Amino acid sequence: MKKEILALQALMEKKGCDAYLVETADFHQSEYVGDYFKARAYLSGFTGSAGTLLVTKQEAFLWTDGRYFVQAEKQLENSGIELMRMGQPGVPTVIEKLAMLFTGPFCLGADGRTLSYHQAQSMQRALPMMTMALAEDLVDEIWPDRPALSCQEAFDYDLAYCGESREKKLARIRTEMRQVGAESHLVTSLDDIAWILNIRGHDVACNPVVLSYLLIEMDLATLYVQTAAMPDQLKTELAKAGVTCRDYFALMEDLVLLDAKSLLFDPQKVNAALLEKVNPSVRRIEGNNPSTLFKAIKNEVEIARTKEAHLMDSVAVTKFMYWLKNTIRQRPITELEASDHLEKLRAAIPGFIDLSFTTIAAYQANAAMMHYSAKPENQATMQAEGMLLVDSGGQYLSGTTDITRTFVLGDITAEQRHHFTLALKSLLRLQNAHFLYGCTGLNLDILARGPLWDEDLDYQCGTGHGVGHLLNVHEGPNGIRWKVLPNRQEMAVLEEGMITTDEPGVYIPGSHGVRHENELLCVKGKMNDYGQFMHFEVLTFTPIDLDGVDPAALSHQEKEWLNAYHAEVYEKLSPYMSEEEKVWLKEYTREI
Repeated sequence: MKKEILALQALMEKKGCDAYLVETADFHQSEYVGDYFKARAYLSGFTGSAGTLLVTKQEAFLWTDGRYFVQAEKQLENSGIELMRMGQPGVPTVIEKLAMLFTGPFCLGADGRTLSYHQAQSMQRALPMMTMALAEDLVDEIWPDRPALSCQEAFDYDLAYCGESREKKLARIRTEMRQVGAESHLVTSLDDIAWILNIRGHDVACNPVVLSYLLIEMDLATLYVQTAAMPDQLKTELAKAGVTCRDYFALMEDLVLLDAKSLLFDPQKVNAALLEKVNPSVRRIEGNNPSTLFKAIKNEVEIARTKEAHLMDSVAVTKFMYWLKNTIRQRPITELEASDHLEKLRAAIPGFIDLSFTTIAAYQANAAMMHYSAKPENQATMQAEGMLLVDSGGQYLSGTTDITRTFVLGDITAEQRHHFTLALKSLLRLQNAHFLYGCTGLNLDILARGPLWDEDLDYQCGTGHGVGHLLNVHEGPNGIRWKVLPNRQEMAVLEEGMITTDEPGVYIPGSHGVRHENELLCVKGKMNDYGQFMHFEVLTFTPIDLDGVDPAALSHQEKEWLNAYHAEVYEKLSPYMSEEEKVWLKEYTREI
């Protein structure tokens, strides 16, 4: 067993905990977290972005989803931690495992600030014999040199990019509060707070958010934030909108004193420790944050700006494709060299702030790991053969991008070509969908998965996710997947103005992986006696590598879709290309 686990088990014995739960979460239930909050990674050695660690006095278990099975298996080797492959037959959930391990009363410890209220309540209901000790962060006591809590300076996000004032956003939210009878509303999700107040920051890598809480009441609002993160000018601007700043850690004591008769909160986003502080006399109203849906439906300014961001981002990725395919003929390239070169191209774009997530540059078998991350000590060196999968994106003042392309570097096998083309068929069928208003991603997922399911293939993840506007690259409540995952809250009706990714793939462990990804803007189509029809407008314009396509495997309609897409790619990108690049681009957007 890892020494970190042994240290935790020894402390559990002292504290009287029979089991200890460590989530991949901060105090705000964020998907990606700052270094201070990477307790699960510190204890287990597994560095994926999703996972739950359960430690008992004798054993340890780690749950993660299909994106990380291969990675987790490698990183947990010889750790003494058992990998629990979520969603696979015979694999119990955390709650089911606890019920199996403990048949009588037991104590489960956890840092209640990293558990959602919904999660804590669900566990308590399912395990009535369990006592929960949520007051202590045991990991903090055994983690020497723990990184400091991030405190980066926040900045005002201009109306020229966001398109709606913070005053109007607060007014819209208060209207929703009145409708549900809420006198106050606690918002703890960092992307919601950033969107509501038109602020951005740097407290989570690749996610331009500010560590903060927001308490909205009918005549005032309070932002709880680290003092050093707030420039005086930004505080002045917030004050004009009726927003007062208080210390980040003052929320706990203020919730004890809250005199509102009712409190609206999202039980999947507010942590359990905060709700313990609220006076029982305050009526609790559970519901989604109104801002979550407001934020997902982009306004005219956001749409215009994000189209600018996607155009220039597509130029960068296409120039990268040109560099890659020409350079690999001359010399080997490492995965990190490739990702670094792409980042340099993005960084040269005006308004570039950061990557929207750590670039995945995965060669051959590494691409079978959906969220592979190359390291200097284990990266692959590419030759003029096989395929490179690159999943990447940028954060710009004008918006957030997310794109995946699989590039052919030389000879590939017949199986690789077949899988490349299958994933392309899936991409094209979804991005060209026409559907009635009222559909969710659950209705549309089969369009992408169908070509793979026909051959008894699948990918262990969703097909698409919402994307923020200079915010989180993964954003609800819209998403595209074939089954409902209650904790993801992404099965909303697809509304005009929502942006969702389309990213099917094929992953063959030990061999190769293929993924193609475009971002799609939901727009209105025809209205007739049957209702309002909807479709997608593509935002991403980078060639699909025709070197990997088997034209004989595409239907006539699929060829027309691909040819029309490539014609638009050439039209939009050619003005930004050198003469040599333009000749090359013409070849890679040719009709097939």
